[in-house]
Amino acid sequence: MAGDPPSEIQIRVPPRQGGNMIHPVEVDTAPLPSSSTPTPMIYREVKHFKKWFPWLIPTFVVANVIMFLITMYVNDCPKNSVSCVAGFLGRFSFQPFKENPLLGPSSSTLEKMGALDVSKVVHKHQGWRLISCIWLHGGVFHILANMLSLLVIGIRLEQEFGFVRIGLLYIISGLGGSLLSALFIQSNISVGASGALFGLLGGMLSELITNWTIYANKVAALLTLVVIIVLNLAVGILPHVDNFAHIGGFLSGFLLGFVFLIRPQFGWVSQRYAAPGYSSISAKPKFKMYQCILWVASLILLIVGFTVGLVILLRGVDLNDECSWCHYLSCVPTSRWSCNTQPVSCLADQTSDQLTLTCSSTGKSKTYALSNATTSQIRGLCSLLCH
Repeated sequence: MAGDPPSEIQIRVPPRQGGNMIHPVEVDTAPLPSSSTPTPMIYREVKHFKKWFPWLIPTFVVANVIMFLITMYVNDCPKNSVSCVAGFLGRFSFQPFKENPLLGPSSSTLEKMGALDVSKVVHKHQGWRLISCIWLHGGVFHILANMLSLLVIGIRLEQEFGFVRIGLLYIISGLGGSLLSALFIQSNISVGASGALFGLLGGMLSELITNWTIYANKVAALLTLVVIIVLNLAVGILPHVDNFAHIGGFLSGFLLGFVFLIRPQFGWVSQRYAAPGYSSISAKPKFKMYQCILWVASLILLIVGFTVGLVILLRGVDLNDECSWCHYLSCVPTSRWSCNTQPVSCLADQTSDQLTLTCSSTGKSKTYALSNATTSQIRGLCSLLCH
């Protein structure tokens, strides 16, 4: 009507995490009949950028903690070992520090619970271990570090993208980490959610790249994230850390981020939620060309990578035979530590009330006052003797 103030279309851009990401919101306008009264603006969140309630990541944390408690219950250190740490915890007490410095169960218990054991995957068709191992942890320190990281990284991502996409990103990245680990580390078992966690970090990086146009402080955000990723991967060169799981999870998550975490461009959202009567000279596409190219290329690389990886794993291929230097990606030997992680073995001689063990690698021998020693007890004592 003549004399009415024109409806005004605005896009509010509240910051996320220190003013880094722009979130368009829908605007409803209601012009009043009096020209002297300002037009009230009612803001509603656009569905493409709505905040989700994070429940899946906390559920994952609870599931990991429950699995750790079950593992410790099954471990039953007082029954299966000569000495235990924190014996007042009963069957929840920990293996000796020399055997497991992370305050956790024995390797035989982890293997029983579903740790990644390549020989069982290849020769006994237990492919489920590629997934089950990401729900197991080697000790209290291990699970604390992983679960705190999962809460910090995962909740933020689930709030932004929802439980379906982040749940798939977590699980598939964990599988990718297990797969690369199995192709390079075939003499030891592997457990932990680190591959899935690095997948979330990889997804954050590709999400920043593919949604580049809706970010403020782009370069600062990119540099910060890259530094965090590089520092975390650098930790993987220490002994007894499965950096191949980290690298496999990161690469999987990085590619998955281009597929799952793509956002519509700002111009398309503005057009879609504009009030009637407001039209643009040219219609904006929902996604930019580079986003579509990255989506297609990443999907192809994921399908090919997982297919080829599974095929060569099930054929029993050890990629260390094809890459003589790749083992340095997981451990770099120095004067302070060795990267020799070959499993220990001992010769056992059981008499009526004594057990004599001789470490095969060091030649050290020791006699224990132990009758009818179980396999778990022998393994634990062997580990202590050889370290």
